[in-house]
Amino acid sequence: MPLKTPFKSKATIPAIVIAIVGVLLILYAWRLWPFSSARQTTENAYVRGSVTVVAPKVDGYVAQVRVQDYMRVKAGQVLVELDDRNYRQRVDQARANLAAQQANLSNSTQARRVREAAVANVEAQLAAAQANLARAQADMRRASALVGDGSLSLRERDQTLAALRQAEAGLGQAQAARRSADEDVRSVIVNRDALTAAVANAEAALRLAEIDLANTRIHAPQDGQLGEIGVRLGQYVTPGTQLMQLVPSRVWVVANFKESQTARIKPGQAASFRVDALDGAVLHGHVERLSPATGSEFSVIKTDNATGNFTKVAQRLPVRIAIDADQELAARLRPGMSVEATVDTASAIDEDAVHRDEQAAAANAARDAGSAANAAPVNASTEQSAGSNPGSAPDANTGAPANNARNEPSHAPASQPTTPPARPAQASPTPPSNATDPAR
Repeated sequence: MPLKTPFKSKATIPAIVIAIVGVLLILYAWRLWPFSSARQTTENAYVRGSVTVVAPKVDGYVAQVRVQDYMRVKAGQVLVELDDRNYRQRVDQARANLAAQQANLSNSTQARRVREAAVANVEAQLAAAQANLARAQADMRRASALVGDGSLSLRERDQTLAALRQAEAGLGQAQAARRSADEDVRSVIVNRDALTAAVANAEAALRLAEIDLANTRIHAPQDGQLGEIGVRLGQYVTPGTQLMQLVPSRVWVVANFKESQTARIKPGQAASFRVDALDGAVLHGHVERLSPATGSEFSVIKTDNATGNFTKVAQRLPVRIAIDADQELAARLRPGMSVEATVDTASAIDEDAVHRDEQAAAANAARDAGSAANAAPVNASTEQSAGSNPGSAPDANTGAPANNARNEPSHAPASQPTTPPARPAQASPTPPSNATDPAR
């Protein structure tokens, strides 16, 4: 009876097919040949933007809310007005205090003139006393000579001597008066320095009161679109209370690639992304920069691999993608939208785009600083990165979220989600009485 070959067995052929399929799946999952590609794709990508949290710099009751949910605003536009009656009184009080200090300074100036006139009068008296002493000394010399030859009596000589002593005493008195007058002038000068400082302090207090009064009108720090308005008429707010959020028009894409996908990703390479909210429309851009660390490094609670069993988890590196201009659909992008990003690592690096990105970053920083300085006045605001997905920690450089649990082909098990930073809660202080606040 002939022996059966392995390939003639009915169970061998399906096993071979299953083995081949398994090998192909492994090659596909690890993006190895023949499934390797220069195009790196991830679904862990989102549209991002800097969201400004609008908050007041001073406390008070809301007198008027001039905007509504989702309105577009311009830089410097008034958003909210607070009751400014107490602040107007503080300005008036500061002005009155400044006027009083200026009056004291003027009185000091007049007092110095009076003291200087007194010094001039004392100097004249001193000159007269010196002249009287000189005349008395001359009379004494003549009287002494006449007494020697018998032409003048001793009584007359004694009278001349008494006049000399009186002239000497008058000179000493005039000199003491001069010293006293000089001290009076110096005292006025010293007091004037203190009064000048008091005037400067009053001027600074007036400026602070005027700034506080101006800050009762809360302005938009930059152009953009408002989110939901969280402040209500009559509400008592304090500095830092979140009133609303302002979303600027500048957006970008942050794609969280696995670390094994970023070996050939460089700034300036062409990129594209498919937007779920736009029926899968594809927009184009280029790599702007890569995060200096993986998303897990910016997590509030970091994994301690030095304890317990270790399981290697593929980390993700946020990549910021700038959106190319002249794309009509780009105006419909909103922070937080999910996208599927692709980077062509085989494309040539656009050095001009890299240079433009650097210039744009510097220009945006200067523009933000200028708008903050020119907002009349700029209300207190903080910026936070928008569009982060739940269970992710923001990236300090790119604003990228940490690892996401969305399914996609991977080289290793999906990254564990990190704990998101706690969202700041709105302050709800107990409002004080309506009594007029005392001046600062």
